[in-house]
Amino acid sequence: MWAPRPDPIGLRRFASTRALSCVELIVGTLIGLGHNVVRVLPNEVPILVVIGVLSFRLRDGGWSAMGVRRPHSWPRLLGIAIAAAVIALLVGELIVGPIAHNFWPSPKMPGMAADIPGNPRAALKALLIVWTFAAFGEEVAYRGYLLVRGADLGARSTPAWWISMLFVSILFGFGHYYKGPAGIVESTFSGLVLGSAYLLAGRNLWASVITHGLIDTAGVAALFFGLS
Repeated sequence: MWAPRPDPIGLRRFASTRALSCVELIVGTLIGLGHNVVRVLPNEVPILVVIGVLSFRLRDGGWSAMGVRRPHSWPRLLGIAIAAAVIALLVGELIVGPIAHNFWPSPKMPGMAADIPGNPRAALKALLIVWTFAAFGEEVAYRGYLLVRGADLGARSTPAWWISMLFVSILFGFGHYYKGPAGIVESTFSGLVLGSAYLLAGRNLWASVITHGLIDTAGVAALFFGLS
């Protein structure tokens, strides 16, 4: 019986692509840990954004491959983002936070947090940082870039996407190492929610960007009104 001949060129191309993605994921992980844990590198977010944009431009075609594209349905995407933000805030406040605080001290707040209570100017400055550097920058770096490169290792199968999401969420948690152990746990949980929003929205990055922005906006509002 005739059988199709193997495709060594295609197999080699797939292997080389997966190997390159593996190298990128390792380098990205080391960059994240190098800044947040070891403190030998500058902030990882701009570095990962630049590397990620170049990588996708050269290998995948550009921003849309990262998920920065118009969704098929804005109402559905916004629904996912709002639901994810509510889950992150409620579960984080009622379950994850209290459990983490039983083992470790409360997370340390960013330096600018002390200036926000009752200060509109400081609150607006914080919101600008939240929606640009944090919501957009961190999502491009972690979900748009590293999560996709992790999924490449499993040929972007469904299990590969979710396993990569778990790994990147842990890395995202260590991206908030300055908060202490409780903060790492809480940020890892937030990463799981953000990654889930990204995947459930058809790997559209605007879902996790909006979710991230809403979560952090709620935090700024709580500080401003003296609720946190």
